[in-house]
Amino acid sequence: METKTFAEMINSPGATLVDFYAEWCGPCKMMKPILEEVKHDMGEAVRIIKIDVEKNPGVAEAFHITGVPTLMVFKNGKVEWRQSGIVPTGHLKQIINNVNK
Repeated sequence: METKTFAEMINSPGATLVDFYAEWCGPCKMMKPILEEVKHDMGEAVRIIKIDVEKNPGVAEAFHITGVPTLMVFKNGKVEWRQSGIVPTGHLKQIINNVNK
């Protein structure tokens, strides 16, 4: 299997949803089934990456992550959407569909 860097993944032409989280974060744990449902429903329409801010402080700092969970959607390396906190499944799917248009 090919290993891609974070930069390569967010520079893809399709939507890439990045979940910045921490193991100790309660709301982050609540996002897990939401992200699983989004992936199940949308399949190849979205790539989902989870970034543990404590294990990857450089990436978190580069994107000015000050709270978790913070979700970001990238397309072609550009931030198309960003929000902190729990985001419902339907809203995430709508954002991803809009980014993929």
